[in-house]
Amino acid sequence: MLYPELFKQLEAVRWNMDSDIPWDKFDASLLSDEQAQTIKMNAITEWSALPATEMFLRDNREDSDFSAFMSVWFFEEQKHSLVLMEYLRRFRPDLVPTEQELHEVRFDFDPAPALETLMLHFCGEIRLNHWYRRAAEWHTEPVIKAIYETLSRDEARHGGAYLRYMKRAMTKFGDEARAAFAKVGVLMASARRTAQALHPTNLHVNAKLFPRDTIQSRLPDPEWLERWLDTQIQFDTVWENKVVERILHNMSLLMDRSFATVQELNRFRKEMAARIVPPAAGAASAA
Repeated sequence: MLYPELFKQLEAVRWNMDSDIPWDKFDASLLSDEQAQTIKMNAITEWSALPATEMFLRDNREDSDFSAFMSVWFFEEQKHSLVLMEYLRRFRPDLVPTEQELHEVRFDFDPAPALETLMLHFCGEIRLNHWYRRAAEWHTEPVIKAIYETLSRDEARHGGAYLRYMKRAMTKFGDEARAAFAKVGVLMASARRTAQALHPTNLHVNAKLFPRDTIQSRLPDPEWLERWLDTQIQFDTVWENKVVERILHNMSLLMDRSFATVQELNRFRKEMAARIVPPAAGAASAA
C-alpha cells in the first residue's frame, strides 16, 4: 500500500496556518480590489475538492489504498480554500465567500473511468502548480504572495502522489492503464490548441446539469477563470509550454519512453489502443 508512506511524507512537510503564513507582513496598500476578488474566486474553486473527493471515493470503491489517500488529499485541498478565506476574513471580510456560494460547487459528477480520472487530476495538479506560481508573481501584497507559493508546493506534492498511484496502476492493469494515461495526457497537453485552458474545474462533469455542470460555471463570476489567466496573471504561451513540458516529461518517465512532443505521445496512445483487444473480439479470435 502507498497510503502509509505518502501520509508520512506529506505529514513531514505540512505547513501550519497560524505559524507558517506571515500574517504580520500584510500591507493593505499593495492589495487591490481586483486582486482581492480573484482570491475569493480561488477560495471557492478550491472548495470543489469536496465533490471531487466524493467522486473519487465512489469510483474507487475497490481500491481502499487510494481511497484512504483521499483523506490526506481532501484535507490539504480544503485547507487551501480555508487559508484563502482566512486571508479575506482578516483583510477583506466583505469578500469572504458565503456558505451558499461554497455549496454551489458541490454537485454530483457523472461516473467516469477511474484510470482516466486519475490522469486528469495528475495533470490538473501540474497545471495548478504553475497557475499558483504565476499568481504569486502577479500579486504585490506579501502575505498572499506567500500563500500562493505555499499552495503551489502542495499541488506539486499532490501530483507526485498521483504519479505513484499511476505507476502502481500500470503494474496492475498494464496496457489498459498506459492507454488511459496517454489518452488524457494528449488531451491535457493540447490545451493551448483549445479556446480555454483544460483543468478539472472547467470540464463538463454532469450531463443533466448542462450548462451549469462545471465548477467554473457555478462560481459567482463564471467568466473569472479566463480573465484571471489571460489578463491578470497572464498565463501566456511560455507558461503553458512549461505545463506541457512537465506532462510530457512525467509521461516519458512513467512509460520509460521519450516523448518530446504531444504528437509523439499521441502516436503512443494509438499504439496502446491498438494493443487492447476488446473482450468480444478476443473471444471470436479464440473460437
